[in-house]
Amino acid sequence: MQLIVDAVGRLRLGEAIHFKNLTMFPVLNGGRIQADYLALDEALAAGYARVTEISETGSVPELKFVNSCDKAVFLLDGEELVGAKQNRVLNLSILAPAGKTVVIPVSCVEAGRWSHRSAAFASEQYAGGRAKKMAQVTDSLRSEGCRTSNQREVWADIDLKAARMQAHSPTDAMSAIYEAHQTNLEDFVRAFFATENQAGALFAINEVITGLDLFDCSETLRKLFPKLVRS
Repeated sequence: MQLIVDAVGRLRLGEAIHFKNLTMFPVLNGGRIQADYLALDEALAAGYARVTEISETGSVPELKFVNSCDKAVFLLDGEELVGAKQNRVLNLSILAPAGKTVVIPVSCVEAGRWSHRSAAFASEQYAGGRAKKMAQVTDSLRSEGCRTSNQREVWADIDLKAARMQAHSPTDAMSAIYEAHQTNLEDFVRAFFATENQAGALFAINEVITGLDLFDCSETLRKLFPKLVRS
């Protein structure tokens, strides 16, 4: 507990960056700069990790993560994994141990497909549907001790967003929303940048605080920063 208290005590907010209706306050820690683990994207790209269905028949709320690297791999809550039998998002952030195979809790974000598109999953460049899903997972942990979301509510939320943003797909995939608005999203990514010693970000939309992400070191923030902005 004292480690957490000491870490929080070192935090401070940097100068805000604004673009359109989004504001980002850098959270600076003055602590560790480099990470002793890999991010999911770089582990997958290097062939050090692999994400597949848990079995041939599959299981909607679970996937298998194989880490063959000699370093741990960090998986961010909300990162989308596309392919296999249907697209999923991670239910919570996980530090997968080096050289281990673990089962990871996920939610489906493609209600209209249950058929193999590929043997393994690829990682998308955003982390979607985070706030409502995290609240559901937190409630599940408190009441039942499990890390599940309310799958029906996840699908309903995607349907509402797709309708509002006019981004439909044959399989009701969340990825269609990001793809339809990719040009607009990249304007935001170019407008924001990670500052020196930044280990977190506090986001506000229309001057209302909507999200906070904080990592143990600035290197992790830099690697994941574009995903956070897109989310």
